[in-house]
Amino acid sequence: MTSLAQLTSMRVGGTPAALVHAQSRDALISAAIDVWSKGEDWLILGGGSNLVVADQVPDLHVIRAENLGTVFTPVAGTNQVLLRVQAGENWDAVVAKTIELGLAGLEALSGIPGSVGAAPVQNIGAYGQEVSDCLQRVEFLDYETNEVSILELADLQLGYRDSVFKRGRLGVVTWVEFLLEDHDGLSKPIASTQLAAALNTPMGEQAPLNQIRQAVIALRSAKGMVLDENDPNSVSCGSFFTNPIVSDRFARSLPEDAPRWETPEDDGLTVKLSAAWLIEASGIPKGFSLPGSAAAISSKHTLAITNRGGATSLQILQLAEYVQIQVANRFGVNLVPEPNLIGF
Repeated sequence: MTSLAQLTSMRVGGTPAALVHAQSRDALISAAIDVWSKGEDWLILGGGSNLVVADQVPDLHVIRAENLGTVFTPVAGTNQVLLRVQAGENWDAVVAKTIELGLAGLEALSGIPGSVGAAPVQNIGAYGQEVSDCLQRVEFLDYETNEVSILELADLQLGYRDSVFKRGRLGVVTWVEFLLEDHDGLSKPIASTQLAAALNTPMGEQAPLNQIRQAVIALRSAKGMVLDENDPNSVSCGSFFTNPIVSDRFARSLPEDAPRWETPEDDGLTVKLSAAWLIEASGIPKGFSLPGSAAAISSKHTLAITNRGGATSLQILQLAEYVQIQVANRFGVNLVPEPNLIGF
């Protein structure tokens, strides 16, 4: 049987007890209810880009969401378009399609690996945009009740890499809806200093959608954050840790060159720090690995842990723990892993 190392971007993970390929919405719902009724350990798998799976998972029953389909519906009398996407669609392919159609809202999320169903779970974001900016609602199969319902944006409690699903509401997202806008081929206002600099465009201005996509993919590629068979640094989960949010008072105790940004709440009381800067400033350079381990910090970006080839999931977690200890000892900051850790 297929191992999860073959289905995840980190390329680690053992062979599950069962693997079901759910190729329609109804098949996804049916497979989930069947597994839940038997009380088995279970995992809904999308693109496998945000997972570290244990080397031995003999009791795990995996359902792979492979339901496809996108529907674009113009909103009468506006420049808006409602996009409904099935959970199994490839995220970046959907973003590329929206740009091809001249629709703004997801352009800065280009190049992110994974499937659409996982996007609201993580509230994925990059370069000044988050899914929560344009997500409208999702269809959700609830683990507790086996009932299918529509969850509106407010129900999802989306925050920085956070959602109601990460706080314990278990189940399956079957489709997701986004509200996009037609600005005659222009993007949403640029909200990232990195992206603005790459485009040589002032913050808050708009730019052609295809230029935004090209710039974002170039920025991500430079960090090894775009899946690429020719780039060993992309054999990873992307960012392994979230950027920590701390009090403004604590942030002022750090060195002056420590990057910091306003939080989404912009309340003046909390500040977001750069996890990558904290890691490197703790004495962990790009390319670092523990003796005898095939897990390593990316040679392009200290925020990514990579599989150099043949790494075990235990080696991945050992390196992650080492990073956490070093940063905690040096700065008193606890780095929180971003990927889901399965089977540990």
